Amino acid sequence: MNYGELRQAVIDTVESDEATLVASIPRFVTVTEETILKTVRLNVFKRNAAGTVTTGNPYLAVPLDFLSVFSLHVTDGSGNAQFLEQKDVSFIREFIAPATTGVPRFYAQYDVDNFLLAPTPSDTFAAEINYFYRPASLTSGDDSTTTWISLNATNTLLYGVLVEAAVFQKFAQDVLVMYQTRFVQSLERLKNFGEGLETVDNYRYGQVRQPRT
Repeated sequence: MNYGELRQAVIDTVESDEATLVASIPRFVTVTEETILKTVRLNVFKRNAAGTVTTGNPYLAVPLDFLSVFSLHVTDGSGNAQFLEQKDVSFIREFIAPATTGVPRFYAQYDVDNFLLAPTPSDTFAAEINYFYRPASLTSGDDSTTTWISLNATNTLLYGVLVEAAVFQKFAQDVLVMYQTRFVQSLERLKNFGEGLETVDNYRYGQVRQPRT
């Protein structure tokens, strides 16, 4: 489903093409995308970024599209990848003296723009961040624009947008509850896919089985 098809599906379902409603659909879409991104961890939203830690600088900038970290490693002078252990800032400040230098062993999310490393790098090292990123919104292009969510999680996206439209239009409670129920059910199936089926294989773990009902 592309953006134009989603917008038309919403208009058809709520049976209204009132101008204010139509103008608000982009906001409904971005709100729903945000809910999905913050609820389900999908491998498709994982990527790597190369960086450099420099001598005497305990900070490493996070990528601009960064949502949350998966792993962080630096390459030491022998060419070995050293995966850093995640800690909080207080641990690093309390247990690692700022004057201590070496190959970084720990990192913490210092603020929205930077990681804090410890020990402070004693040299320049290559770094690689494996992280969950914020993909471009379906609303970022024209009517033909598609995203992974719009193509592979169509029901989740549609019902999420319908929930927002129903709230906006002050629909009857039973209609709102129906959309919310379908959105939550679809979100649960997407979560099972992203955090269950995507993370196992049948050879090693056997077939994923669901309880009988």
